[in-house]
Amino acid sequence: MALPPDTSKTTKLERYNSYIRRVNSTKLIAASSKLLFRVTLLVALLLIFFFTINYPPLSPDNNTSHSNIHTTTHNLLSSAFYGGGASWEKQVRHSSTPRRPNGLSVLVTGAAGFVGSHCSLALKKRGDGVLGLDNFNSYYDPSLKRARQNLLSKHQIFIVEGDINDAELLKKLFDIVPFTHILHLAAQAGVRYAMQNPLSYINSNVAGFVNLLEVAKAAIPQPAIVWASSSSVYGLNTKVPFSEEHKTDQPASLYAATKKAGEAIAHTYNHIYGLSLTGLRFFTVYGPWGRPDMAYFFFTKDMVQGKSINVYVTQDDKEVARDFTYIDDIVKGCVGALDTAEKSTGSGGKKKGPAQLRVYNLGNTSPVSVRKLVAILENLLNVKAKKNVVKMPRNGDVPFTHANVSLALRDFGYKPTTDLSSGLRKFVKWYVSYYGIQSRVKKENDSPNSED
Repeated sequence: MALPPDTSKTTKLERYNSYIRRVNSTKLIAASSKLLFRVTLLVALLLIFFFTINYPPLSPDNNTSHSNIHTTTHNLLSSAFYGGGASWEKQVRHSSTPRRPNGLSVLVTGAAGFVGSHCSLALKKRGDGVLGLDNFNSYYDPSLKRARQNLLSKHQIFIVEGDINDAELLKKLFDIVPFTHILHLAAQAGVRYAMQNPLSYINSNVAGFVNLLEVAKAAIPQPAIVWASSSSVYGLNTKVPFSEEHKTDQPASLYAATKKAGEAIAHTYNHIYGLSLTGLRFFTVYGPWGRPDMAYFFFTKDMVQGKSINVYVTQDDKEVARDFTYIDDIVKGCVGALDTAEKSTGSGGKKKGPAQLRVYNLGNTSPVSVRKLVAILENLLNVKAKKNVVKMPRNGDVPFTHANVSLALRDFGYKPTTDLSSGLRKFVKWYVSYYGIQSRVKKENDSPNSED
């Protein structure tokens, strides 16, 4: 009987070969890991060298070496996230550099918005440095914001796309540019929308404002800040005209409450950190490049399209009226506030003395009823509005606003000059041009009818 073949030697050989393969594989992996580590270390050192050379810290001469190291490190870590390095920083620097002696360097938040775009152009045209910041949210048609952005770009104004709640982005901008001023216009606007999306108002008007102030307080030098409050803070106040001396402790909407909170927050940061802060209470701003959620804008849209419009009256059938203020007058007020804003007194988050704290009304001082507004639009558009007269819903809107602007007149010469008929004529001219509407809109030299 034949014996089975002896396979022990073959088995031992296979085990030995398998062992050798594992050893070689382990050595190869170890060698590859060492090589990868060395290559990564080399690349990191080259990047550090590159960014140190190309992005030196823009700190005042009296900064400590610790702040210089922090700035360089921050530039290194954040450049890749905000525009990608040299080209992006060059745009930021170029846009924010003044072109006139003693010109301002202004960070304008909400620069692609209605008031922000107009203010940015006004400042740039007189030689100030202007850098915009906007998140281009979809509260209303973002294409209108992009069109404003394109307009600003033609005047060498760069808008950084980002949110005021992004502390790292704000720190990056302050690392690059020693802003002298901030014009803070970014906000969640609108009274009625607060019933649909209340948290957006807290996020932008409260948290965003605090985030901006946190970065500003630590800046060297601290900028002076002018920011947009609102006439809505007067809420249920019945004294007219509305004065800065009147109480504002009865807001009628969440929007108004967040703006009132902003004024209280401004007081706190002024008191603790020495930030110079000026709040501007805008009264129903209108004009070219305006906001589609405003009555004059959507009335125009619906009237051109032959749709009916709702004209509100109060619960006791009284007319609703607003102190409509033309955009050019508001811009003059914003610029006047910037020009008279005193320097902040803090440094690196520490207050060194009392700082300026101001609040002003910016209005037209001449309330006009919504019925009259519609009549003016009917005349300018040469159409008859299909009006539905309805009771004002309880959504936070107030029935009447009227600004006393004597304080702004005294301190920086604010004096509105545009009446509603003239301002709406300019708006309608822009509207039909922007939207390419072939209409029966009256020309500048057409005679107004008796309702004007």
